Amino acid sequence: MSKTSQLLEVFLKTAASCRWFGVSFLRIAIFIVFAWIGGLKVAQYEADGIVPFVANSPFMSFFYTEKAPAYKSHMNKEGEVVPTNIEWHEKNNTYGFAYGLGTLIVGIGTLVLLGLFSSKIGLVGDLLVIGMTAGTLSFLVTTPETWVPNLGGPDHGFPYLSGAGRLVIKDIVMMAGAFILLSVDAGRILAARGHKA
Repeated sequence: MSKTSQLLEVFLKTAASCRWFGVSFLRIAIFIVFAWIGGLKVAQYEADGIVPFVANSPFMSFFYTEKAPAYKSHMNKEGEVVPTNIEWHEKNNTYGFAYGLGTLIVGIGTLVLLGLFSSKIGLVGDLLVIGMTAGTLSFLVTTPETWVPNLGGPDHGFPYLSGAGRLVIKDIVMMAGAFILLSVDAGRILAARGHKA
């Protein structure tokens, strides 16, 4: 066996032994993203930023008092403070909804992280991540702001994702990771019951 083949074999064996680390890192990564994004929901700019997604969603718009597209004339840019817009968002329940959503997101991330110690708790967290990311990905269908608008340029509409669309599409990776964790946790539960996964 050549030196290159030996090095390749060592590399492959080392990489193959990283499964536990990879799964654990995936749990921690999902927790970091969920805790950070969920925690930011208490910030005015983040709460304002999710309004187009929620207002246009047939599953979530009922949380707001105003219907789409009323929000369009009341949007603040990130970091901007316009008192009349903030007053509108307060009446719209923008901030109340964001606080509740943030709490839910942090809670889901925590359940996934606790999967390091309990496969049953992890399984619940994994299923909730799958459900939440499916909801987020639905915004590609329901939210006009996820696509580049027609402002005269040649690149607009499908498949041209806007900044909001690029933010949303990343959740497909989070969903894939949750399916991996779901498989691992289900396998751990079956193993504990004496079954082969």
